[in-house]
Amino acid sequence: QVQLVESGGGLVQAGGSLRLSCAASGRTCSTYDMGWFRQAPVKEREFVASISWSGGTKYYADAVKGRFTISRDNAKNTAYLQMKSLRPEDTAIYYCAATDNGSWNYWGQGTQVTVSS
Repeated sequence: QVQLVESGGGLVQAGGSLRLSCAASGRTCSTYDMGWFRQAPVKEREFVASISWSGGTKYYADAVKGRFTISRDNAKNTAYLQMKSLRPEDTAIYYCAATDNGSWNYWGQGTQVTVSS
């Protein structure tokens, strides 16, 4: 139905910034809500941020509020996660997800973010 591909992960020092991208294909995601999740070693996957299909509604996990910004460009079928003031505890595999019915139906393969101190 839809395919999601994340990119932009890498290694960064604490206090640095990184921008993740999520490109959608197969079917337009212009009417889909988009979200970012992450999973660190020995931890469960957790919600990071989401954005409505119109871009008018955004949610952030408390751990990233004020540091991360989610956005989307529907013309490019792409969602973004701008991360700043990164901390070692932000180290995780970051996953992009999409929904058109209230459930997170579609997932990307993940991109690794490693923050060193």
